[in-house]
Amino acid sequence: MTQQFYVSPEQLMKDRADFARKGIARGRSVVVISCADGIALIAENPSPSLHKIGEIYDKIAFAAVGKYNEFESLRQAGVRYADVRGYSYDREDVTARGLASVYAQSLGAVFTAEQKPFEVELAVAEVGLAQEQDHLYRLTFDGSIADENGFVVMGGLADQISDVVSGAWEPELGFAGAMRLALRALATDKEADALPATAVEAAVLDRASESHRGSRRAFRRLGPEDMTQLLTEEA
Repeated sequence: MTQQFYVSPEQLMKDRADFARKGIARGRSVVVISCADGIALIAENPSPSLHKIGEIYDKIAFAAVGKYNEFESLRQAGVRYADVRGYSYDREDVTARGLASVYAQSLGAVFTAEQKPFEVELAVAEVGLAQEQDHLYRLTFDGSIADENGFVVMGGLADQISDVVSGAWEPELGFAGAMRLALRALATDKEADALPATAVEAAVLDRASESHRGSRRAFRRLGPEDMTQLLTEEA
């Protein structure tokens, strides 16, 4: 009878973490910025259909980097969780903190119990009536959760991009200013001063959606034309 090869638990966890980090590092970056108008979500993503940013509920959005099939399954599970909770209790009971806790449990269970961890990193954003009430949560492949202040940067060049964003971020930024900052930060490894609108996926959580559009749903996806118009109007 062959003897099974022994690997210590510490080494096994380290190998899984290294595997997940390498997978995430290959992904294009995502920037989520809280600003005066709401929350802006910008991802380097030339695909028009494979979205890295999505709506979860009225005031809650989701952004991810890593393997598309893995984070898309998590996004869909989050939508189901939010719909069931909002229907069973009240729409106000659906919060980013509750959703982030569910994601953390799922990611942690996969990381410790499954053969392969998820190669994903997530951000859950909830826009409030005032900027002080915005919530940004960052979740890593092992289920760790962090409550971020002001902005979240994920992906392969997260450290470099985060340095650019932190150096210029101000709470008073509007959507146009946040978009310009994100486009400039995402181009740090390229020769261009900023990425063109056609090379990114963008969306916003509008703080004043009920007064602007008469809808509780704050999420609004921006196409290249929408971004160009926004940046031109407030240039």
